[in-house]
Amino acid sequence: MGRTMRNLFVAGCVVLWLVPLYLLIVNALTPAGGYTGEPDWLPGDFALLDNMKTAWDEAAIGDSFLNSLLYAVVCGAAAVLVAAMAAFAVVVLPLPRPAAWFWLIYSGTVFPLQIFLAPLFGLYADANLYDTRLGLMLIYAAWAVPFAFFLIRNQMTTMPPEATEAAMLDGASFTRIFWSIHVPLLRSGLGAAFIFQFTAVWNDLLFGITLTRSPEVQPVMAALTTLNTAYSASGPPVILAGALIVSLPTLVIFLVFRGLFLRGVTATAR
Repeated sequence: MGRTMRNLFVAGCVVLWLVPLYLLIVNALTPAGGYTGEPDWLPGDFALLDNMKTAWDEAAIGDSFLNSLLYAVVCGAAAVLVAAMAAFAVVVLPLPRPAAWFWLIYSGTVFPLQIFLAPLFGLYADANLYDTRLGLMLIYAAWAVPFAFFLIRNQMTTMPPEATEAAMLDGASFTRIFWSIHVPLLRSGLGAAFIFQFTAVWNDLLFGITLTRSPEVQPVMAALTTLNTAYSASGPPVILAGALIVSLPTLVIFLVFRGLFLRGVTATAR
């Protein structure tokens, strides 16, 4: 009885997830001019490519797409590198009170992002970082560090300290120990952390609409919100086609690196 209920619960969750996805795909296929205002439950004419072209070119999703790709790749990689160095310092280096340093860094995941918006907006306006790629990349990298630090630090604590002690006896510096021993052994954890941070930066809307205003700088999620207003005459099919475009990178990243992701998550959960 318990197993049946569990299977029914899982099946219900799957249906709840698949129905909106199905409606999104079916209605993205609908020609923009033929949309009646009611959602279609069965596919009709195939106009997905035309709707995607309208969203990509005329609605400037393409420029924002490339912006988000730059932000997600560069900021995700930078955050993982900084987080790995911080984890190495907390776990391996003889720092005083390593637990206090851990909680200081990890506390960045505790506070809601909304409390940072007002001071960040004022600071960026004074420092001429508002509506700049550099400004957005700085906040994305800093925002992504704490959670990546948490994941990498958890895996690093499972590594045998004898490897570090042996390297130190051989005269290796902490820099060489980090790059030659810990980084190769942490590949799966670093990969999982990068996938998490890539997805987080890619899906960000809050900072994108608060700290930018021009299409040349805006991330793709911020551009997608303006698509509904600027191209309301085109109808929901164009907006839904834009949503499909936006969802592709994270899906591809996960499918391509799912093995690395699962190994990394398993390693950090030990």
